Amino acid sequence: MTEVTVLYFASLRDAAGVAQESLDTDAPTLRSLYAQLQARHGFALPAERLRVAVDGAFARWDDAVAAGGEIAFIPPVSGG
Repeated sequence: MTEVTVLYFASLRDAAGVAQESLDTDAPTLRSLYAQLQARHGFALPAERLRVAVDGAFARWDDAVAAGGEIAFIPPVSGG
């Protein structure tokens, strides 16, 4: 198991009910971690609609989940 901190923004934060959480995961990639969290929190957005960042830098969905990482899932932002 790998311990990570996950940050949620906008609609993901609303669905999760928290802005961040620490958790242990066995997900090998960022995509599979999002899939686990999507099932847990009922996120409506598919990974393809989001950006993912690790430790403040944008990452690729197929990147490995690293112990101690801070992972942010960022939905599209609408604005005017």
